[in-house]
Amino acid sequence: MQPTAAPSSFVLPAPAAAVLARLPAYPGSLLLVTALNLGLASQLPADVRRHLSGRKLRIHVRDARLTFDFSWSGQHFVACTAPQDTDLTISASAHDFLRLARRQEDPDTLFFSRRLSMEGDTELGLIIKNTLDALELPVFDPQQLTPPRVLERLAAWRMRNARRPGEAP
Repeated sequence: MQPTAAPSSFVLPAPAAAVLARLPAYPGSLLLVTALNLGLASQLPADVRRHLSGRKLRIHVRDARLTFDFSWSGQHFVACTAPQDTDLTISASAHDFLRLARRQEDPDTLFFSRRLSMEGDTELGLIIKNTLDALELPVFDPQQLTPPRVLERLAAWRMRNARRPGEAP
């Protein structure tokens, strides 16, 4: 991963943030855990799964004034329906989270420049950071979120998970 030379100063416009802040939290958390379960859950090592078990996590997108609350059930990530005390909160701007997902920025660079913060169980935060650094994850491509591509992937997933005749439910 190679960080870019100069960080962008993009901040979500205040009117957009005001609209996003009014959205209910649960649907966003549900979307996030769906993405985490599809792209990450199966790759988590057993020791990391044990560390995550029952822990409450929060992603806070500062400029969008959005929070996503979730936990690890032992098998997969689950969205939390109501705000709860969290074991770890990771905060950054929408742009910085996007740069992390696209592997255009290093988390350590963002952390030491105070653009990414962790509150709560910092040991858990380091376990998560080190795990994500060690995994071969695909680079986030926003083009993959266009409706035709999402429907294509959903159809492929359904085909892979369809029951064969005679299989027990």
